Amino acid sequence: MLTSFEELGIKNPILTALREIHFDEPFPIQAASIPVLLSGQDVIGQAHTGTGKTAAFSLPIIQTIVPKGGIQAVILAPTRELAVQITGEIQRFSRHSGIRYVTIYGGQSINVQFDELQRGVEIVVATPGRFIDHIKRGSVKLNHVKYVVLDEADTMLDMGFIDDIRFILDLVPKEHVTALFSATMPPEILMLAEKYMKNPQRIFIDADDLSGEGIEQAFLVIRDREKMDFLLKFIKENKAGQAIVFCSTKERTRRVAHDLEKASRLTVVSIQGDMSQFRRDKAMYMFRKGKADILVATDVAARGIDVPEVALVVNYDVPSHDMVYFHRIGRTARAGAKGRAITLVSYSSIGDFKAISSQTKVPMRDLNKELGIEVKIPDPLKREVPQRRGYGRPQSWGRRRDDRRHDSRRRSGGDGGRNYYGLRSRW
Repeated sequence: MLTSFEELGIKNPILTALREIHFDEPFPIQAASIPVLLSGQDVIGQAHTGTGKTAAFSLPIIQTIVPKGGIQAVILAPTRELAVQITGEIQRFSRHSGIRYVTIYGGQSINVQFDELQRGVEIVVATPGRFIDHIKRGSVKLNHVKYVVLDEADTMLDMGFIDDIRFILDLVPKEHVTALFSATMPPEILMLAEKYMKNPQRIFIDADDLSGEGIEQAFLVIRDREKMDFLLKFIKENKAGQAIVFCSTKERTRRVAHDLEKASRLTVVSIQGDMSQFRRDKAMYMFRKGKADILVATDVAARGIDVPEVALVVNYDVPSHDMVYFHRIGRTARAGAKGRAITLVSYSSIGDFKAISSQTKVPMRDLNKELGIEVKIPDPLKREVPQRRGYGRPQSWGRRRDDRRHDSRRRSGGDGGRNYYGLRSRW
């Protein structure tokens, strides 16, 4: 294993920039990807959040492209937050290289982006939709593109960007290097790679590791109305750094942020879908600069948050899928640091959380036992438990039509009253 960026083929002035920001040793995804990309070979990289993917693809790009040579690298990201984060990393790595870059995303004035592009840039970091707008307006030219990077490809697939990606890839020169990075590899992503990539080197770093290693994971089963009290308790106990609270809906996000700031007297910012781009950018700026103690967010923002000081992640609501859970808790313990993640599990979400927790390979702390809080499962015949997804009903009652829409993992987690009483003995 190569143990320095110099051994990987990185040269000055990038090495100088890396030393200044204390990038001393490459992470595994960087050690594996950088030499391949520098050699001009395509890469399919599978690695989870916080593993150093941005440096893995951006360092070879910065070293290879030529200043004032037109747009030579296009980096596509699913969300504006992730695009801004990537640009921030490129700024740090290229401080002595004379490379110019721009971030392009919806919600920002397109005229501002026109001005940046007209001044001349070599790297464009963009969300697919807004990038296509610029292509159609003629404000970006792709004839000099040498690198195309698809970051968080599985998320772009989930957000419906697959046709936009195909449109862009069909326009770039055939002779270019493609790097595709994704936490998971669904069939659609592999088909995309097969069509547009040439003998890609597959680099899978801990592809099956969903343990959340380095993160102290815990759960607490409580009634929904008790969550705010315990959230305040955990926030006040967190002395090591900032905290992120994840909620399932934008309405819930707004309410939790309001109640949390009112009760804790801490500085709280939030990000959710109805916010203007200016307010989203301001919230993220305050959080990244340490001017806000807590960020409350929906899952849309989960992929674009990279703040090393985050010491605590709280899942106010149980996420809908195990991969969402791991992306959420991956906001802490970044780059080898330690962190803590707590999930507040309402009675109606026990089944979902059981399915998620079965995917972890490290023990989870049972805060019910530690705090002496008994899990009082209500009598399902008294209808004290919400009746969605068949929770709390004897199997003989059957299932509603809409229950069948859930995937197999979620069905297995919410299998009638059997799930509740199965968990009672365990928790």
